[in-house]
This record gives sequence, C-alpha cells and structure tokens, in this order.
Amino acid sequence: MNKQRKVIFLIILSVFYVSCSQSQPQATPNPSSAPSHSVVASDPQAAANYRQKGLQYRAEKRYSEAIKALEQSTQLNPNYTAGWVILGWTYHLAEKPLNAITALQTALTQDSQNVEALNALGIVYLVKGDLAKAVETHSNALSLKKDNEIAHYNLNLAYDRLKQYDKAIKQGQKAIALEPQNPHPWVALALAYWDKGDKTKAKENYQKAIALDNRYRQKNYLNYLKEAGFSPDQIERTKQMISQF
Repeated sequence: MNKQRKVIFLIILSVFYVSCSQSQPQATPNPSSAPSHSVVASDPQAAANYRQKGLQYRAEKRYSEAIKALEQSTQLNPNYTAGWVILGWTYHLAEKPLNAITALQTALTQDSQNVEALNALGIVYLVKGDLAKAVETHSNALSLKKDNEIAHYNLNLAYDRLKQYDKAIKQGQKAIALEPQNPHPWVALALAYWDKGDKTKAKENYQKAIALDNRYRQKNYLNYLKEAGFSPDQIERTKQMISQF
C-alpha cells in the first residue's frame, strides 16, 4: 500500500470508529446501586434520583451509602447548590468534618448568601472546636436572616465555650424567643448562666427544659446533647449543674 492510499485508509477507519462510538446507547445511572466509576455527564434528573436515594440512606443512618449516592448527585448536577449543602451535612453526620467543610464552602462559592449552608458550616466548625470560625459563620448567617434560631442557639454554645457568658446569654435568650418549645435552647441558656455563676437563673431556665421534656432530669439522657452541638465538657458541666439543683 503506497503512502497516499495508507493515509486515506486511516482516515476512513478513524471516521468509522467515531461513528460506531457515537451510536452506542448511553447507560442510565441506577441510584439503587452506587457505581464504581465517576459520573461526569450533566443530568439533573439522574442527580435528583441519586439525591433522593442518598437522603433515604441518610435517614436510615447508612452514611457510607448516602455519601456515595450524594457525591454522584453533585457530579451529575454540580451547579445545584442545595445538593452540596445536603452532601456537606451528610458528611457532618458521618463525622467527616473536613469533607463537610469542603462541600459547604463549594455551596457558598455558588451562593455566598445561602443561609442553610452558613448554618450548617457554622455547626461543623462548632463541633470541630474551631470556635472563632463558628462565631464568624453564624454571625454572617444572622446578618442575612435575623430570626435565625439555629445561629442564635449555636452562638450561645460557642460564646459559652469562649467564656463570653453575657454574649452567650444574649444569644440564648434570642434563640428561646424564636423557638420556645425546643428544650435545647433552655438547657444551653441555663448552662451559660451556671458558668457565669448565676445558679438561680440557671435552675429557672433548666426547669423550663424539664417542663418540655422530663427526660432532662436524667443524667444519662444528657449524653444525647452531643447531637445538639454540646461539647463533651459542656455535657459534663450540665450533669454537674443538675446534680446541685
């Protein structure tokens, strides 16, 4: 085969290969089983399917499977900000704070005024022990939404850990005004008063928590406060507090 005919043959072969590749049917993602490879094509409907499955897994506390499905969801629709918030919060529940921070910061890169992302990121920082960033992030959330009980409540906990008790009490009172039927703000405010040295106010506020949920009389039940953002030492101080009532 001379050189000119060889070049023409290679061109024809190349065109045939591209044509065959384009004619192959595209695989449809199956959210019921997480694929082993990365999905790169944009497909909002498939992303929604993965997201729904991920939320179902998360509700069942099957965090590894939830994360895998939600990661696929964000790959399939990376511009959907809420998807990153959901993924970030799931990382948090799975105790993967660095992954959570990355996902939530991605959401805020897309929408810097996303209150849900700021609330979630503030909680991640609080639980991680990065109190300065927790205060900054929740304060930013409050600048966008004044009646933000989540931010007020977590600022109560953060300022208490920073030993800024007057600020903690002020934030706790605002959280209670917005969500009086939730016992957690009453417990957090009681602890801030206790740490400040006002035992009378501490007892008054803690009694409000007991009135809403009698289980707060039990020391062992207070371990549950970890899920409400209390640090281990705050939980221990709360136990010490109620033992003196």
